[in-house]
Amino acid sequence: MPNIFELSQEVSQLEKFEQIVAGKNIQIERIISTGQTTTSGQWYDQVLDEWVILLQGEADLSYTDDTRIKLKAGDYLLIPAHTKHRVEYTSVKPACIWLAVHGNFHLS
Repeated sequence: MPNIFELSQEVSQLEKFEQIVAGKNIQIERIISTGQTTTSGQWYDQVLDEWVILLQGEADLSYTDDTRIKLKAGDYLLIPAHTKHRVEYTSVKPACIWLAVHGNFHLS
């Protein structure tokens, strides 16, 4: 039985993306980050909305308007489609474990 918190003995220097569920209008993935950040000068600009929760670790995200969000375990947020954002920091110990849900959500 898979466990969302289980990490391999060797945590890689590469960020790890694991697809958990994929369907016509939804994708759920687990992301393991160990110090990785978005490449300087690049921005994520996704075609789908993304709801993300940080299950373990700490991370910082930023947006093009210079807003910076500090996340700790249990914090979650919704990033609407085409909202440019970057990962500025991810903790190494403990590793960051993210759960990301991508889809077309009704935003109110």
